[in-house]
Amino acid sequence: MSMPKFTRRFYRHPREAIEDFRYLIQRRDLIRHTMREMIPYDFRERLMMVVTEINGCRYCRDFHFKESLKSGISEAELAELLEGRIPKDTPPDEHAALAYAQHWAENNAQPDSEVMQSLIENYGQKKADAIHIILRMIRMGNLSGNLVDFVIFKLTFGKYGKTANEERYAILK
Repeated sequence: MSMPKFTRRFYRHPREAIEDFRYLIQRRDLIRHTMREMIPYDFRERLMMVVTEINGCRYCRDFHFKESLKSGISEAELAELLEGRIPKDTPPDEHAALAYAQHWAENNAQPDSEVMQSLIENYGQKKADAIHIILRMIRMGNLSGNLVDFVIFKLTFGKYGKTANEERYAILK
C-alpha cells in the first residue's frame, strides 16, 4: 500500500514565505488602515474563507469559520463558501472581490492581468490594494499551516496531517 499524497499548497522554499512576509511588512500602514477602516469585518472574513477553501488550511478554516459567525455571516453562507461557491446572498458590492479572490488563490497569487485590472476598475486602486493585503495575509497563514501539516504528514508516513479531502467539511458536522 502506497502512502497517500499531500495535495494542499504549502511553502516549498523559504524564499516564498519571505516574499509574502516582505510584501506585508512593506505595507504595514495599509494593513492597519485596511483592518480598521477600509474592509468591514464580514467582508474580510468572506475573502479569507474563499482563499482558505482553495488552499485547504484546516487551522485557518476552523479559526475563520468562528470569526465569520461572529461577524454575522450565516452558517448557510459559510457552507456555500466551503463548497467553493460564492454565496447567492453575497452583498452585491462584494461579489466581484470574492470572484477575484477565488481566481487569485487558484492561480497561486498570480492573477491574470485582465482579472486584476477588473478588480481595480470595480473598487479603485486603494480598495483593490486593501483587498490584496487581506488575500496575502490569509495566504501566508494558509501556506504556513499547510506546511506544518505537511511535516506532520511526512513524519508519520501519512497517518497524521490529513489531506484536504479528508477534512474538507468536517467543520460543518
